[in-house]
Amino acid sequence: MSIQMPFTFVGIFNLNKNKMQNIGIFYGSSTGNTEAVAKKIQEELGSDIASSIDVVDASAADLEKFNNLILGTSTWGIGDLQDDFEGFLAEISSANMDGKKVALFGLGDQYSYSDSFVDGMGELYETLEEQNCELVGETSTDGYEYDASRAEKDGKLVGLAIDIENQDDQTADRVANWVAELKNQFN
Repeated sequence: MSIQMPFTFVGIFNLNKNKMQNIGIFYGSSTGNTEAVAKKIQEELGSDIASSIDVVDASAADLEKFNNLILGTSTWGIGDLQDDFEGFLAEISSANMDGKKVALFGLGDQYSYSDSFVDGMGELYETLEEQNCELVGETSTDGYEYDASRAEKDGKLVGLAIDIENQDDQTADRVANWVAELKNQFN
């Protein structure tokens, strides 16, 4: 005698498994830190459902392949977007972002650049506000000490802020907690 599982249970399991198999993590990295965080995010999501892509090698067509996007950049100087991502803004603006869910992460130094902490992430957010996409993944400002940020809107950060210079010991937990939230927000 064999025991058979009802089709509906198996069907529901397979639907949930396939639910997020379409995540593109696009990053710009000058020193390798942003790439390392992108890889941690991919690891938390699972490489079977997420791909990480350097924006140097990407186009608007690459963005359009994914239903769910994670975009990550560092902030350079006093609030400047990472060089490769600066060039990629035109690709974002020309991409069809209709119906996509987009989350952001940014790297910055909250003490040395307290007046422009993760401003690069804020610039990405401002670019995406012009697109027909849903921005998800905001986080609390708790645990950070900075004076100003373009990435803070209505008392929250528009995405995950990482400070490798001063709080690298918190990076793994911040990534894990943020990804757990994204799993509930993505398609």
